[in-house]
Amino acid sequence: MKILVTGTAGFIGFSLANVLIERGDEVVGLDSINDYYSVDLKYDRLKEAGIPTQKIQENVLTQSEKHPNYRFVKMQLENRESLFNLFAQEKFDKVCNLAAQAGVRYSLSNPYAYIDSNIVGFINILEACRHHHIQHLAYASSSSVYGLNQEMPFSTHKSVDHPISLYAATKKSNEMMAHTYSHLFSLPTTGLRFFTVYGPWGRPDMALFLFTRAILENQPIDVFNHGDMIRDFTFIDDIVEGVKRVIDSPPTHNPLWDAKKADSSTSSAPYKIYNIGNNRPVKLMDFILEIEKNLGKEAQKNFLPLQEGDVPATCASVEDLQKDLGYQPSTTIAVGVRKFIDWYIRYYGVKL
Repeated sequence: MKILVTGTAGFIGFSLANVLIERGDEVVGLDSINDYYSVDLKYDRLKEAGIPTQKIQENVLTQSEKHPNYRFVKMQLENRESLFNLFAQEKFDKVCNLAAQAGVRYSLSNPYAYIDSNIVGFINILEACRHHHIQHLAYASSSSVYGLNQEMPFSTHKSVDHPISLYAATKKSNEMMAHTYSHLFSLPTTGLRFFTVYGPWGRPDMALFLFTRAILENQPIDVFNHGDMIRDFTFIDDIVEGVKRVIDSPPTHNPLWDAKKADSSTSSAPYKIYNIGNNRPVKLMDFILEIEKNLGKEAQKNFLPLQEGDVPATCASVEDLQKDLGYQPSTTIAVGVRKFIDWYIRYYGVKL
């Protein structure tokens, strides 16, 4: 297949593109390479995939020097004309949209970045898919959409009408926008609610990265909600396996969908929503303990209240993904944290 993967300078997009390339798909990667976090890490991910930094130009495809079936373009999804030209030129079979302005806390102080990337950018993706007869659009949603919902484990069959951050609201909006296009234009769409993804090449704004760096630098770590947090940490390899299976399995019209009961995870349109998580939530303090074990150092802990826009616990029900696509996450926290620490030490040249 010929697949457009957006967000390929980012954590999940980079990891997914590598797997699709290895199995023989023709992949075009797209990313704006914004400065939400270190652009050096983003360029290094691209270099790892054979895209040399010095050859990257705005709105121009760059051929990978490692993989004949991979090209990359630096482009903003908000740039409608350039995006539409790319679709017309490349004639993709499928699209996986992982590009977005991420981060719950950042959305409190930079709201317009989320509207530009997550709303304007996403409508451009939908329009491009509609007009170029894309066979399937898979896209990133987020576990953040559950907001005030406290019924555990989080189920895609339940309401998500009370988001508590603008980031979450944009992701909920993406799901609603996608359903509209599935209904009106029979565009198959699948939304993926990711649960706390971690692993090698991860995001520097995420807890594992922040904690590891601070402990190594003998700096205190901020532990929110006084440590009383639970997260469904999901290793990157498990996430990518799930996304790959979703891309390969476009949803169809569900003849059993009942408008009077309105299950929000499916529809009479070719539309589907999945949770994609580990389904084995971990206490934050246990997660920190694994980091301390691997680094051989105890963290200095700065206990703080729960932050605005954050939730104390997440846990994914992944029964639908297991039943429909055989998804089975298998990486334990002990293994996943060790793999991240090993990568971190190599990447930054740390001596323990």
